[in-house]
Amino acid sequence: MPRVLIVEDEEIIRSALRKLLEHAGYEVAVAGAVHEAEQGFDLDSFDLIISDLRLPGAPGTELIQRAPTTPVLIMTSYASLRSAVDSMKMGAVEYIAKPFDHDEMLAAIAAILARTPVHDRGAGPSAGVADADPANIMYGECDAMQQVFTLIRKVAPTDTTVLVQGESGTGKELVARALHLLSPRHGRPLISVNCAAIPESLIESELFGHEKGAFTGAVTARTGLIEAADGGSLFLDEIGELPPEAQARLLRVLQEGEIRTVGSTQSRKVDVRMIAATHRNLKAMTRTGEFREDLYYRLNVMQIRIPPLRERQTDVLGLAQRFVNQHSERMGKANLHLSPEAMRTLQRHRWPGNVRELENAIERASILCEGDVITPAVLDLDMESEEVAIPESLVTGDNQPARPPATDDGNDLSLEDYFQHFVLENEERMSETELAQKLGISRKSLWERRQRLGIPRKKST
Repeated sequence: MPRVLIVEDEEIIRSALRKLLEHAGYEVAVAGAVHEAEQGFDLDSFDLIISDLRLPGAPGTELIQRAPTTPVLIMTSYASLRSAVDSMKMGAVEYIAKPFDHDEMLAAIAAILARTPVHDRGAGPSAGVADADPANIMYGECDAMQQVFTLIRKVAPTDTTVLVQGESGTGKELVARALHLLSPRHGRPLISVNCAAIPESLIESELFGHEKGAFTGAVTARTGLIEAADGGSLFLDEIGELPPEAQARLLRVLQEGEIRTVGSTQSRKVDVRMIAATHRNLKAMTRTGEFREDLYYRLNVMQIRIPPLRERQTDVLGLAQRFVNQHSERMGKANLHLSPEAMRTLQRHRWPGNVRELENAIERASILCEGDVITPAVLDLDMESEEVAIPESLVTGDNQPARPPATDDGNDLSLEDYFQHFVLENEERMSETELAQKLGISRKSLWERRQRLGIPRKKST
């Protein structure tokens, strides 16, 4: 049975992760800091160490040197992506962003154990390539998802560039992870980048790196994320948000297999398997000049479309039950279950936020329910649907949301209506950063709400 050590200072995360791994058949030990792990255990006796990056005392990366024969998986927040890449340069075998998806964590662990010796496999979970099968990473019993799994299995062993199409919340990053884990590159890093979450002024530097003095504030040279993925895979989520300059640079990576850092005159070779994803119609964007046509055809070698949850009605209850099981373990509610009325409510809902919305609804209901039964009242989906949905009368022929009608009392507007009204009123005179600040949310939250409500970002002039 594979032995795993979890080093995490937050009790809630440590306990939830321990339960997840023990339920999956692993032998698990835990510690709250590097010194605690070193004093309490023989680090080389474990098959895998999972550690948070930021710990009291020494950082989690210290375990890489202190346990040289044991692979170390680093957990970090999305905002610490640069630190995660640096951790992999120091010898970490993988990183995973918090909050992590349970299936994503189990798939990452299986892939790591598949490529490293395990002291005692015993009757524990098989750590072969089969564990990285898309059916073990994502859930889908419907025909549409089975076709997705078949495509992943066929294209994963190749170096072919893949374009993943799907609405926000459908699981595009899980497709990218499955493609990477089933590929010959599974022993190398998978670097995931949300192009919409990085300010336009920084995205070229983040992707391609920069030389010292290349621009104001560039006090040291920095390796870009594409170079950090050398030998592995690069997942560019929401690639339709890339500015034109970055599109031109990315085209050269795909055509010539080389990059040139910002401020440098020299190019260097990179070997990267590209996986891109978007919810937007890139073909239509090429006609308006928003996206380069030559880049589109370079990316669209193999396309995988993930169906929205409203087209997967037969999967809704299966997904919901998986999320109930996960949250019941995390919250210590062993008998947590859905009432028949809650099941019917789940099946009637349109799910504009897709699988992510379903998971959030189950998590919220698991917290709010008084006993062990999740009812429609704690799901609160009917009220949510009425507030979030955009009536057809508010959509123009160009599929652009029109301004919401004025009300006699501004307090009658829902939060989503207010958001839509504010963005449409101010987006021409404010930057995305300024809009987010005025709304009191992050730039990434602003972008996610735009996608959910169908309010595209104004093209820069």
